[in-house]
Amino acid sequence: MPEPHKKPRVIAIANQKGGVGKTTTAINLAAALAVGGLKVLLIDIDPQGNASTGLGIEHEARNGGSYALLAGDVSLNDAIVSANVENLSIVPAVTDLMGADIEFSTLERRNFMLRDALDQGCDVDVVFIDCPPGLALLTLNALVAADAVLVPLQAEFFALEGISQLMRSVDMVKRSLNPKLDIEGIVLTMTDRRNNLSEQVSSDVRAYFRDKVFETAIPRNIRITEAPSHGIPVLLYDFRSAGAQAYLALAAEFLRRTRGRKEQA
Repeated sequence: MPEPHKKPRVIAIANQKGGVGKTTTAINLAAALAVGGLKVLLIDIDPQGNASTGLGIEHEARNGGSYALLAGDVSLNDAIVSANVENLSIVPAVTDLMGADIEFSTLERRNFMLRDALDQGCDVDVVFIDCPPGLALLTLNALVAADAVLVPLQAEFFALEGISQLMRSVDMVKRSLNPKLDIEGIVLTMTDRRNNLSEQVSSDVRAYFRDKVFETAIPRNIRITEAPSHGIPVLLYDFRSAGAQAYLALAAEFLRRTRGRKEQA
């Protein structure tokens, strides 16, 4: 008999608010873990396809991408495309995803499309799902398929207000659709120690969510913003930059937390 596929840990990277560093975190955390030797799959279900572009996947190379995967037109392994980083692969996004809410709304298992696809199995250690902003069908699919949610949170005034709605959605999905769903953690992004408001928001978030907040914070860094235009993660664009070093530190902390969770199980 063939060996069964191992079950990777599945992490949805989500925030209902756009522009908080969600896709940037998806790309660079995935790349940092891949550089460290883990086999990582990034699934891009954001119709904007920024994670796919940020990893240098040309539109003509995306085929049906994650849209075809959700529709059941291709298998998981056939949807996977190699990225520009060793050990990192991606299921890219295509613009067809823009109509997903309407097109898939009448399907009986519309909330379980991504979970069903991932149940096919693949030879990776961890799967990250880059979600679109908002809490519509595509993000709901990610929450139903995931073991946990990683929340990038910009250190700005409206941060806590935005995250409260996401937490309510996570609780709803956990109660009704995915009992195993947990909060992987909150990553503070675009922090600036020279900015008093940024420091105050960071302090408030840590006081409220305590150990759910990663110790590593991602600073504002020009190299992080430049890297996607070259189709590579910041680690490959400028390894010595503050942004690259922050994502390496985040990856190390992610692994420590994962080991700690296994030891407690």
